[in-house]
Amino acid sequence: MTVVNVSFAAAGFLGIYHLGVIEGVLRHGDKLLCSLKACAGASAGALAATVMITAPDKLQHCKDFTYRFARNVRSQSFGAVTPGYDFMLELRGGIEEILPPDAHQLANERLHISVTNSKTRKNCMVSSFSSKEDLVQVLLASCFVPIYGGVKPVEFQGQKWIDGGFTDSLPILPLGRTITVSPFSGRQDICPVHKGRSNLYMRLANMSVVFSKDNIIRLNQALFPPSLPRLKELEQEGYQDAVRFLEHEIWMQ
Repeated sequence: MTVVNVSFAAAGFLGIYHLGVIEGVLRHGDKLLCSLKACAGASAGALAATVMITAPDKLQHCKDFTYRFARNVRSQSFGAVTPGYDFMLELRGGIEEILPPDAHQLANERLHISVTNSKTRKNCMVSSFSSKEDLVQVLLASCFVPIYGGVKPVEFQGQKWIDGGFTDSLPILPLGRTITVSPFSGRQDICPVHKGRSNLYMRLANMSVVFSKDNIIRLNQALFPPSLPRLKELEQEGYQDAVRFLEHEIWMQ
């Protein structure tokens, strides 16, 4: 097998789909893992990529946090934008708890995080981290949606950054094959199967998705988390789609 990378799309609370994919790969994808060079991602996809590179043993912990985080957002009167609720602070707490102390060392040159410069609106891929705090800051920047996450962009290395999904929601790395993962039906390697007849596609910052009712519902659920049973369905869907991909590529263990 040639060198491969895995890239996870911006997904909001549908990042639980990514965690299902990761579980499928960890259980059945030894052939893929042996050739894995790097992971990339934007927003929630960056969080998933970080877990795969630095803390695969914390996968269940990450799922539990996602369920708890979604429940807390749902319980707010106006969701994430409810006055007095600090979305980014809760996200930071989860990241800090899950990542190991040497996460930045494990991530160096193996993790590529998409962020957007808040001033120039240009994309930047960050793959070098001098400390765990540096890595945490870049992850927060990649997840920061203005208004939804607050009013002040995340600062890193003297500049201000916002969600990487605005400019590159599904990074493709230059060397080797990049396996793309998305919770939206489309042309990605691992994604939900489109069940309708629509042949219309739309581009979402480097991600090609089907223009369909199901995807519109998923886009809404990315910011306004669905119920726990639905989140668990999405997780299982990610797992099954990963297994289907591995079988198709004849990489199944």
